[in-house]
Amino acid sequence: MWDTLLLAVALMLVMEGILPFLMPGVWRQTFRRLTEAGDGQVRFIGLTSMLIGLLLLYFVN
Repeated sequence: MWDTLLLAVALMLVMEGILPFLMPGVWRQTFRRLTEAGDGQVRFIGLTSMLIGLLLLYFVN
């Protein structure tokens, strides 16, 4: 189980690093807009991200 968890964390870090590596200006603007968003908007983005992740897990397994 630990192997799978570490593999998932490693894959997450790779995916999160792609945009800042390829397009740092776009990433910076997106991050700036996110910091200016309200708590409700940030929570909605987090919820949407979690639901998409759960759907992907469901379809993969």
